[in-house]
Amino acid sequence: MNNYKNNKIQVFIISQQSLFLQAIEQTLSDTEDIIIVGTTSINEEVLKAIDNLPPDVALLDLDGPSENGLELGRKIKQRSPNIGVIMLTSNPEDTQLFQALKAQAVAYLSKEVTADQLIEIVRRVSKGEHPINECLTTRPKVAEHVLQQFQELTSRSESEAFISPLTPREIEILQYIAQGYLNKQIAAELGISEQTIKNHVTSILRKLNANARTEAVVVAIKQGLIKIT
Repeated sequence: MNNYKNNKIQVFIISQQSLFLQAIEQTLSDTEDIIIVGTTSINEEVLKAIDNLPPDVALLDLDGPSENGLELGRKIKQRSPNIGVIMLTSNPEDTQLFQALKAQAVAYLSKEVTADQLIEIVRRVSKGEHPINECLTTRPKVAEHVLQQFQELTSRSESEAFISPLTPREIEILQYIAQGYLNKQIAAELGISEQTIKNHVTSILRKLNANARTEAVVVAIKQGLIKIT
């Protein structure tokens, strides 16, 4: 991600609730390695503002008309895949989590998260991690519900018969991805180059017909290729 501005993590905050927005802005502004590059409500100018000041991380408040927030998150990822979108809600629930996964959010958090927890998540996301995967690997009931939702997608059911089997090495790498490991960390664990890991990940995404690492994890769990613990 583009940590070019004083080597700080650049964050853009989007919320319909001004008090919540101000509170998050104050919390993050007091953190030495984070800089706020913009704040706004959900409106037609958000995407243009993000294009002008592309952040490393976008904090997106889903409260209010959630469909608008989810759709905005989806558009942000389509336009700028390198931006890590963290979605926050006062009422976390499985169906919305599923929609967040589809929108390629990298984290899905309750607004009851503490300031320290939020800062830590922002830092992890800026490094390329996907904390949202932990909702699947540490909460089997949530994973089961999400997988049931995926089964209802006709595109997925139609493509399942054409999924190529993964090699043992690819399954091993996917298990690490499910645990939140970055490519560099997986390479260190397996004693092979980071480029080799990248090549394996590309192959995994192609075989599972997945657009992102998180989706690959979901599909692999559903197919029984990896196990949740």
